[in-house]
Amino acid sequence: MNGYIAKTGSAIVTVTVFLFAVFQLISYDMGSFFVCLILPIGFIMMTAGLHNECERDRKVAADIGMILAAVYSVFIMLVYFTQLTTVNNEQLTEQTAKLIRFNKYGLIFNYDMLGYGIMALSTFFTGLSMKPGNRTDKWLKALLMIHGVFFFSCTFMPMTGIFTNIKSDGSGIGGRLALVAWCAYFLPVGILAFLHFGRKKAE
Repeated sequence: MNGYIAKTGSAIVTVTVFLFAVFQLISYDMGSFFVCLILPIGFIMMTAGLHNECERDRKVAADIGMILAAVYSVFIMLVYFTQLTTVNNEQLTEQTAKLIRFNKYGLIFNYDMLGYGIMALSTFFTGLSMKPGNRTDKWLKALLMIHGVFFFSCTFMPMTGIFTNIKSDGSGIGGRLALVAWCAYFLPVGILAFLHFGRKKAE
């Protein structure tokens, strides 16, 4: 049961990241928002599987990774549920739109950045908890830990005010390509985790 749940979570991560990249390329924001609402569920399932496997001397790192995965999920699910419900269905005042409409680079955008910064920390500690026994798992561990670097950019860039003066309707190609590049990095994480849990189940 444990391996099946973790493998399913890895599949959800893989599919949602892939679809997110596709929706970014075709500029379909509602599709992007929906898959981002589902991604955290798969991420928690995948992280819980790795947490369950870790050895006792790596338990603290695994616990931190698991807790941070939950914190990330709360932030991100609130962000995208807001976009799919309140933003999509209601007439917003200009001031409210600046705060909660994602492409206005306001409060809700900053929460999204913080959420993904926390996700990066989660992957770092989860990777730290692994003791890989083959080449595939070594790649998974490396990708998870290197992904931790995104914590700094996601967390501190909004503090600089770099996004404050951006005037955009969310269709800028530069931002979308940056997100696609992130997808290209994170997609192998889902695939390698899927293979990892598939092999564990077979054993």
